[in-house]
Amino acid sequence: MTLQEWVAAVQSELGTELDLDLDQVLNLARDAAHEIARPAAPLTTFLVGYAAARRDGSPDDVTAVTDAVRRLIDANASTTG
Repeated sequence: MTLQEWVAAVQSELGTELDLDLDQVLNLARDAAHEIARPAAPLTTFLVGYAAARRDGSPDDVTAVTDAVRRLIDANASTTG
């Protein structure tokens, strides 16, 4: 099963129809894992999804929340790296 097929299967199971930018999510997870700690990747992506859903859940909401967390990662990386 490909990653795209897996995402489609999960969305079907959960009853969600998201316009999901996989690269955006995966890049954020990678950066959280490398700049913060490996366990930060799933936790960060979960929190981003939760925060975006609380806003309205649109692709623009996901981007806004992702950008905010990316700035936080960058700020942390510059002070600890």
